Amino acid sequence: MLPSVQLSVRQLVEYAYRSGDIVSGFRSAAALAEGTRIHQSLQTEYGPQDEREYELKTGLDYEGVRFLIEGRCDGLLHTDEGVMIDEIKSTAGTLPEDGDMAPVVHWAQAICYAYIYALDRQLDEMRVRLTYVSTTTDERRAFVRVLDSSMLRDTVLDAVRLYAPYARMLIQHTERKLASAKALAFPFAQYREGQRKFAGAVYQAVTDGAKLFAKAPTGIGKTMSTLFPAVKAIGEERLAHLFYLTAKTITRTAAEDAFRLMQESGLHMHSVTLTAKDKICFQEEVRCSKEHCPYAEGYYDRINDALLDMLGNETMMTRTVIEQYAHKHRVCPFEMSLDAAYASDAIIGDYNYIFDPRISLKRMFEERKKQTAVLVDEAHNLVDRGREMYSAAMNKDAYLQLTRAYKSVNTGVHKAAKAVNDWLLELRKSLSQDGDGARAVETAEIGGGDLFADNGDGSAPERANMPVSWTTLGNGQAVSQAMPADLITLIESFADEAAQELASSSDGASAAGPEAAALLLDTYYAAQQLTRIAKLYDERYVTIVEHWKSEVRLKLFCLDPSHLLRQAGKGFRSQIFFSATLSPMPYYIDMLGGDNEQDYSLSVPSPFSHEQLEVKIMPLSTRYRDRDRSYQPIARALYEMVSAQAGNSLMFFPSYDYMNHVYEPFMSLLASEPTALSIRTIVQTGVMSEEERESFLASFQAGSTESLVGFAVMGGIFSEGVDLVGDRLTGVAVVGVGLPQVGLERDMIRDYCERSERSGFDYAYVYPGMNKVLQAGGRLIRSEKDYGRLLLIDDRYLAQPYNRLLPAEWRGYTVIRVNSLN
Repeated sequence: MLPSVQLSVRQLVEYAYRSGDIVSGFRSAAALAEGTRIHQSLQTEYGPQDEREYELKTGLDYEGVRFLIEGRCDGLLHTDEGVMIDEIKSTAGTLPEDGDMAPVVHWAQAICYAYIYALDRQLDEMRVRLTYVSTTTDERRAFVRVLDSSMLRDTVLDAVRLYAPYARMLIQHTERKLASAKALAFPFAQYREGQRKFAGAVYQAVTDGAKLFAKAPTGIGKTMSTLFPAVKAIGEERLAHLFYLTAKTITRTAAEDAFRLMQESGLHMHSVTLTAKDKICFQEEVRCSKEHCPYAEGYYDRINDALLDMLGNETMMTRTVIEQYAHKHRVCPFEMSLDAAYASDAIIGDYNYIFDPRISLKRMFEERKKQTAVLVDEAHNLVDRGREMYSAAMNKDAYLQLTRAYKSVNTGVHKAAKAVNDWLLELRKSLSQDGDGARAVETAEIGGGDLFADNGDGSAPERANMPVSWTTLGNGQAVSQAMPADLITLIESFADEAAQELASSSDGASAAGPEAAALLLDTYYAAQQLTRIAKLYDERYVTIVEHWKSEVRLKLFCLDPSHLLRQAGKGFRSQIFFSATLSPMPYYIDMLGGDNEQDYSLSVPSPFSHEQLEVKIMPLSTRYRDRDRSYQPIARALYEMVSAQAGNSLMFFPSYDYMNHVYEPFMSLLASEPTALSIRTIVQTGVMSEEERESFLASFQAGSTESLVGFAVMGGIFSEGVDLVGDRLTGVAVVGVGLPQVGLERDMIRDYCERSERSGFDYAYVYPGMNKVLQAGGRLIRSEKDYGRLLLIDDRYLAQPYNRLLPAEWRGYTVIRVNSLN
């Protein structure tokens, strides 16, 4: 049997005939939607015998390789002259004057469909039509060619000839990948305690096509525990691809290290790390056009050779490797990384590549998804990230500035921006006049002001179609359980006008000036996100308005991202959500879109002994009302902790303000009560560059003659994913229970959860807060040889529900007072 490669018609012709430059960085999402509308509109004009989205498949042998080619043509038309393939192309640009001016790749796509149909029906010739439609003027132009079977075959064979070197590389790689993955042994001498059980659960979930929620303690080796069984499943052909998703760059490095270890043990597998465009771009300013970037000019003329070179010589395509080959072939490193991702076996990247509707990989075919596992590292972060991804906000001031900037430049943009600004201005006036609690701006009140009223039968109302009624909360805040449809309509109109202006000035020149053009672009993207989220708006959303002085901020806020996270993950063979702090498990299964009854779950006990960790609790109130009285005793507690024993420590606080208020008396104690130890301090700041972050962590060295005390915030960059093994870190103090700051959004989450029969305060405040505590404390014991001291400062650690959320390995704590820390 010949080795085979499966691909779509579009994949084949784009690889063979795609050419030219990367287009301008601005792409109108409205134009993409308009293109879909145009396709559907033209298809409705087909005759009763015609067929739309007609599925076609064939096999073709070429130089010892079997090419399995499939696709769907836009239309299969039955005309008096014979059967005709119709391929529809929409564009905001100039339509081709004649068929010879149409891109070769467009003709090739239509001809491939015609070839497959003619071959299947043994036809001597076929009619092929390219139908072009302008998204701005609705002008149409159609070009028809009549081709005999030999001409059809020659075109397809030419595309296959051009694709063949790439196909052979993929086939050879696949053979090596499967053999090496099947033979791969665990890359360590032995499993850590609990690690084999975790790895086995991952393999079983992938095999069964299930979701797994796993709480695996710090130090067990979670990265290898998930990647190794997934790779073995690929070797057994139970899986073809995997995503390893993370929230932070530092945890991506852990995944790369795991692949490097497996590679040293014989694995041959393509993995690519995706890096954000603004970080990997070679230019000082990200402007994706041939006029401003030599790596965009002629990109598609060079990318095939670049990919063949990199994929043929590398297995681990990290940022450094991608940059190396991008420089060598003079191509955009970001676009190259995406093209490499579609050809790779494993992709390492941020959550948004799967879950964010703005950024997710659009070319991921359903068939591939069915053979792909998604591994979500530090999955506790995905709850709030999900809320962020599925929410959208806007500010009135941006529209006011655009109204002024485009008044004499673009009448359409001016009027559209003014309409949005006027709507928000009227809203502010209406809310400012209200002093009675709840006031209907557009219509009568709904449900007597009950924010989460139902229809009387327990079902939720159709919120997106409800008239808007605002409940004012004081302090310039108001909420509604309905989506402001009139405003969304105005924003859609603004986005259309903005898209035309941006497209006409895509070279960066604008009569309104560069600042106004930049503001228009930013506001356009925010408007697109708002209209996108408006389509998702249901009972899991609330509309929040805040107004102060002349400003108005409106937000479509996602209270519960679980449903949308579940939808985004549909189609994948398996999803593995894991973290050291996935506790309480039912909460995370619920909020990450799982099913407590059907999905798999696993809790692995800590592999470390109780003797490795000394835990003390100092029951001092850190509540907001008591904070002024807490600064001195906390400073004293931290001073006595670090002066009693040499070693490096990290002190975590609920906020920068709290940290700074404790830092001052702490430094006073160091100055007034010197110890025999040499103690140095470093402090996290609100804005730190990547180099400053690395320098902060690099300061924690083992075997130093001085003790280092780092001051940092919970939930920040140093409280998660940081691996300070051995004597690099021997002490951690956590001040407070990590509760998020009390605010409108958190209160809305609390009220929604109460309404849906969940524990509202726990869901909104306690569980997210204690997760920060567990993450911060988890920095301490990272290996079998680590020993450390953990100090928890807050009286709530001795009360419920906080006490029962402490990990088992922290339960042997000692309750102390500030003068008995030693």
